[in-house]
Amino acid sequence: MSCWKWTDRRFSMDFPPEKWPDLLERVRGTPARVAAMVDGVSEEQLSASDGKGWSAKQNLGHLIDLGYLPMRRIDQILAGENTLIGADMTNAKTNAADHNETPIAVLLDAFRRERSELVERFEALDAADWAKSAMHPRLQMPMRIVDIAYFDSEHDDYHLARMRAVIRSGCTGY
Repeated sequence: MSCWKWTDRRFSMDFPPEKWPDLLERVRGTPARVAAMVDGVSEEQLSASDGKGWSAKQNLGHLIDLGYLPMRRIDQILAGENTLIGADMTNAKTNAADHNETPIAVLLDAFRRERSELVERFEALDAADWAKSAMHPRLQMPMRIVDIAYFDSEHDDYHLARMRAVIRSGCTGY
């Protein structure tokens, strides 16, 4: 598994806003991909870490913990704000949470609910809204609503890859 950090990634968000239906399908499909990935995997294995990063449950919990960000950013753009809210790069909420003690079924339900709300929010947008933007504070570039769908999907895939790696490693302890 690569040691590529999320914060090292750079993004080219130069695709047309009309790409939104494709990106919305990525957002919509992520809960099913997570459910398929963890199907048949024991709670113990899902709570195990390779000592280099979070367990599968912690990665999923992190996605739930950050679920407010795209919703809030959409609202900010639609309200005409110039700069988007930044993420807590210390991941304090995830690090303080006890996601490993939460049954995977509970985490999956929470993730499905959160993503369903986000999909509904995206679906409620007018076609012209997808091109509206505000400045992303860490990336220091404009982020359109269509870019939020892309960015969130990329972040999901980043953590799903880490979940799969830790599950495949067969770790049985922290």
